[in-house]
Amino acid sequence: MNDADVAKQIQQMVRFIRQEAEEKANEISVSAEEEFNIEKLQLVEAEKKKIKQEYERKEKQVLIRKKIEYSMQLNASRIKVLQAQDDLVNSMKEAASKGLLHVSNDHHVYRKLLKDLIVQCLLRLKESAVLLRCRKEDVHLVESVLHSAKEEYADKANVHPPEIIIDNVHLPPDHVHHHAVGPSCAGGVVLASRDGKIVCENTLDARLDVAYRKKLPLIRKELVGLVAA
Repeated sequence: MNDADVAKQIQQMVRFIRQEAEEKANEISVSAEEEFNIEKLQLVEAEKKKIKQEYERKEKQVLIRKKIEYSMQLNASRIKVLQAQDDLVNSMKEAASKGLLHVSNDHHVYRKLLKDLIVQCLLRLKESAVLLRCRKEDVHLVESVLHSAKEEYADKANVHPPEIIIDNVHLPPDHVHHHAVGPSCAGGVVLASRDGKIVCENTLDARLDVAYRKKLPLIRKELVGLVAA
């Protein structure tokens, strides 16, 4: 083999090596680009996920805040309705209390009422001797019905007429006619056993309170539609 053949073979080997190197370099470049694209896609997807999570978090916060605000507004509305109901109920009771002040004006009607209230107390106490307390201005009316009240009780309970002592301490007067301050009483009586352990309060104010408590649920129910309207 002469020098020309040797040189030719060397050139062929160089071209082969160069081609191999170029192909390898292309493979490395393509692989690197693929890895870069994959990594870039992963980074983009991760960032998208992060943004989505942040958006969902903020959206949830907004929903929670709206629910809280709605709940607060609803509670405020309920409080206003309840307050309006209370105002109406209290005004009704106040009007009824003022109406009681005029019951004692009609002595004929009030006299019979006092007798009935005394009999009721006697039937509840079932005592042979009791202490009776009334307003100072009602003493003469109470004295006028005391005998008939004792007889009616004795007939209903099938017992002997009880002893009834009118207390020297009186119930407070009403404020309207006496311009007084402090406790007030529209009328009626309070009876107690002689030892004071058993008491029956049968004043007009006490009767109103009992009726008020019993009727309050029904009154509130009736007022729901009225307040809503």
